Amino acid sequence: MHFSDSAAESSISQFLSEDNLKAMPALVEATSKEALFAAADKIADIFGGRKAFEELAAQESETRNVKESKLISSFHNNLNLLVQKTWVEKSDETLKDQALFRLSKFCEACSNKEYETCYQDFLPLLQDVVYLMFGIQTRKQEFLEYALRIDPGFGTFWWYITNLPEVPAAKIENAEKERIFILLGMYFLANY
Repeated sequence: MHFSDSAAESSISQFLSEDNLKAMPALVEATSKEALFAAADKIADIFGGRKAFEELAAQESETRNVKESKLISSFHNNLNLLVQKTWVEKSDETLKDQALFRLSKFCEACSNKEYETCYQDFLPLLQDVVYLMFGIQTRKQEFLEYALRIDPGFGTFWWYITNLPEVPAAKIENAEKERIFILLGMYFLANY
């Protein structure tokens, strides 16, 4: 989808202000840490946790590390439970098992602060989990509109996920940008 899909843009604009809508391209296109953190704060605000997220994005510190570890643990527990409790067709049982395995490996890598490696599996993992929850509907272009209708919070999260680049192109440290992209997604799902 990315920023140019006018039907999706029209749907999401019913739930977000113009300033919030601009935060997504600002986040993706940020070329400095200051711009990255400013845009991330706006996205975190959309997800209902600006103050908590500011502490995660702060300079390296023991407090940040503890909060990040707790977030990774909450994310793992919530997503693991969600996938385990999701009923799937027999044909999707292997995907479900793979998703649970990949989730554990992903969270282990995040705990080790291997964000560049983690980002490679972040979007595919979340797309597979959402597919397990909603089925083939997720492969349709209209899924964002559907998600916004059934749950505006989740729809906004899906808008965020579908607008993230497969590989961040940045002039700042890629690891930091990937870390912020991942932590924002984790933050929403850990608290969903």
